[in-house]
Amino acid sequence: MSARMQYRQIPGVAVPVARLVLGTMIVTTQERERSFALLDAVYEQGGNAFDTANVYAGGHSERCLGEWLQARGVREQVFILTKGCHPNQDRQRVTPFDLTTDLYDSLARLRTDYVDAYVLHRDNIDVPVGEIVDVLNLHYAAGRIRAFGGSNWSHVRIAEANAYAARQGLAPMTVSSPNYGLAEQVLDPWGPGCVSISGPANAAARAWYAANQMPVFAYSSLARGLFSGRLRRDNLDQAEQLLDKAARTAYLHEVNLRRLDRVAQLAAERGCTVPQLALAYVLHSPLNVFPLVGAANGSEFAENVQALDLHLTADECAWLDLARDGR
Repeated sequence: MSARMQYRQIPGVAVPVARLVLGTMIVTTQERERSFALLDAVYEQGGNAFDTANVYAGGHSERCLGEWLQARGVREQVFILTKGCHPNQDRQRVTPFDLTTDLYDSLARLRTDYVDAYVLHRDNIDVPVGEIVDVLNLHYAAGRIRAFGGSNWSHVRIAEANAYAARQGLAPMTVSSPNYGLAEQVLDPWGPGCVSISGPANAAARAWYAANQMPVFAYSSLARGLFSGRLRRDNLDQAEQLLDKAARTAYLHEVNLRRLDRVAQLAAERGCTVPQLALAYVLHSPLNVFPLVGAANGSEFAENVQALDLHLTADECAWLDLARDGR
C-alpha cells in the first residue's frame, strides 16, 4: 500500500479500498498498451480501486481490465466495482434476468469469479424493489459479489430496498454511486435517470448519506472536466473542444462557473491546481466518499493524489459551494 494514498474499508470487502478510484471508461483492449500503462501507473501509486461497467467501450473496458488483472496477478489486491442493468435504445433493463446475464458477462470479461462491488447502473421504479434485492442476494450468497448497491438510485429507493432486506433477513445494499462533487448537475448528462446528490436541492440526500455513512462512489466528481483547469472565463468559446457533450449539458452553467471562479482563486492562493482543490472539496465532505477520477495517465493520477494532502476549513468549503460570501 502507498504511504500517501488513503484507504477505507468497505463492508464485505477484504482489501482496503483507495479513496481515489480510477474510472476506466477510456481503458480498452483496442488501446491495450496505453491502457496497461495507465493501470500500471495507478497501481504503483497505491491506486487499487477501479470503476468499470458492462457497457463501457462496448465491453472492451472490462475485457482490458481483466487481461491486466491476469497479466499482473493482482486480483486479490485490488477492488473492482462494475455496473450492470444499463438501458439500451429499446428498453429498460433493470430486471432479475438482465442483472444476472450482465453479471455473468462481466465476470467472464474480468476473468474473475467475483466482483468486489456490483452496482446497478440505473433504476426502474416500476420494478418492485424486492425482486432486485432477492436476485442480488442470490449472487451475494453464491460469492459472485462481495457488496452491492445502486448507481443513479435515489437514497429513498435504496432505503426502501434495505427495509425490504431487513424484513426478509437478507443482505442490504451497502454502496452507492451517484453523481457528487462541487458542481451542480443542472441537467441530466445522459438523459433521464441520472441521480445527483450535489447542490442545494439535494441537501436531504446528503444528510441521509452522512447519517448512514454508506460508501459513496462519486461519479463525475470533477464535473467531467469542468474543474480540469483547462476551462476559464476567458476561453469559454472553446468549451466545445474542452468539454464533452455530457459535461456541457450537465455542468456548464453560470452557477458552476461561479464555483469555478472561486476554486481558481483559492487554488492560486494555495499554490495548487484547480482539479486538486475541487477534489479536496469532495474529500472534505462529511460523507463516506470515494471520488471517481478520470485520469488519462499516471501523471494526472499523481496530481489527483496530491489533493489528499490539502486541508480546507468548513468555511472555505461553504464559500466554494456558494453557501456563504466570505471565508
